[in-house]
Amino acid sequence: MSPGDIVKVRLQCQTESMREGARTLRPKYHGAVHCLLSIVKDEGFRGLYRGALPLMLRDGPSYATYFLTYATVSEWIGVLLAGGVAGMAGWTVATPMDVIKARLQMDGARGPKQYRGFFHCIVETVRVEGAAVFFRSLGINCLRAFPVNMVVFLTYEVLSGFLRTGPESVDSPNIEWE
Repeated sequence: MSPGDIVKVRLQCQTESMREGARTLRPKYHGAVHCLLSIVKDEGFRGLYRGALPLMLRDGPSYATYFLTYATVSEWIGVLLAGGVAGMAGWTVATPMDVIKARLQMDGARGPKQYRGFFHCIVETVRVEGAAVFFRSLGINCLRAFPVNMVVFLTYEVLSGFLRTGPESVDSPNIEWE
């Protein structure tokens, strides 16, 4: 997971123009494979796993929160709302570690390294920008998570009902908005 994630983050954060004749800097990476090979060449094989610790610390607690929230509230408010609420709860837990993960993955990619490691990144981020920076992207994460996870859990409920009983006897899931 981590090599794919660091390639994704590096390509997403690459803002240089790829247009011919553009007067801006040329992009460092020319695609996913080039990015992967460049990381190995410039940073070694371990460079592919930069940000793996915050990735694990993000995903473990956030998925636990996500599924626990869905299992708990889906009986009360229906599949659609429960899926949306679960997605928002998961990202509320995940966002701080997502910030640290992305900073560690980009550290040194555009200039000198700023962080000596995981804890140094946290301490320096809080010292320079304050603790609120860990939740700066929470609003957009929740705005995206709500509709996406409504569909994810609706699809899960429909397909699991189909697989348990067959297509002719699938009951529609509880999608009430109450």
